[in-house]
Amino acid sequence: MTQTLFAKAATLISQADSLIITAGAGMGVDSGLPDFRGPKGFWGVYPALGRAKMHFEDIACPAAFSAHPRLAWGFYGHRLAMYREVEPGPAFRILLEIAKRLPHGAFIYTSNVDGHFQKAGFDARRIIECHGSIHHLQCLNECMQDIWAAQGFNPEVDSEHCQLLNDFPTCQWCGSIARPNILMFGDFDWIGDRATLQRARFAEWKEKIARPVVIEIGAGTAIPTVRFFSEGQRGPLIRINMNEAEVPRPTDLSLPMGGTSGMQGIAAALLETGFMER
Repeated sequence: MTQTLFAKAATLISQADSLIITAGAGMGVDSGLPDFRGPKGFWGVYPALGRAKMHFEDIACPAAFSAHPRLAWGFYGHRLAMYREVEPGPAFRILLEIAKRLPHGAFIYTSNVDGHFQKAGFDARRIIECHGSIHHLQCLNECMQDIWAAQGFNPEVDSEHCQLLNDFPTCQWCGSIARPNILMFGDFDWIGDRATLQRARFAEWKEKIARPVVIEIGAGTAIPTVRFFSEGQRGPLIRINMNEAEVPRPTDLSLPMGGTSGMQGIAAALLETGFMER
């Protein structure tokens, strides 16, 4: 049965002229990143926050940077260092190989802030990061509506206590503490200029394509932004999801598994068709 599903996916891809990749947190988990779903998983990674009974929503919000700046930057600084260190998983390489074989390549829509699509070799000009990126900063007071790269900031974090040990990154204009350019919970100050430009590039690219196929990996229903985007595209959807693989249309395909297993199975089927080479 599973082989039949992979064969169907290969057929949908081979008939397409372009690929829209949509990805949620499950794709990062497949690369070895922590799973923050539920307090148990979150507190297992950040025991200091567990002791304080702080949930993900309590630290992933602008208010935390005002009330507990060293704790907030301990959390985001740890994540920044981790995302820089961890390599993208095998699914990224397979998707990149598929994109290279389609006339119009691929465009990505992701809620992940880790920058792993760029790290895997995808064109940064063909990525929408709908929740922003941890690799960019903005002023906590949004004084000049500026966004800049986090390259010069190398966080030193006491992991046991989730505390930033070195100096905060600061705004070059007013000297205030900087925060990640990420759309957080209860966030009315996120500067979304990068995402706006990315969406404009996507709209321009869409004018050139005729037969897209959508491959969605690891996007859940708790925050369904990615799923809504996937379902709003023309062309068939291949949804790869371990626990929430249901699809809305008969033309779509459900693969109830992890991203690595799903993409490896699709790659094997594409090899059989001659679409990909060993």
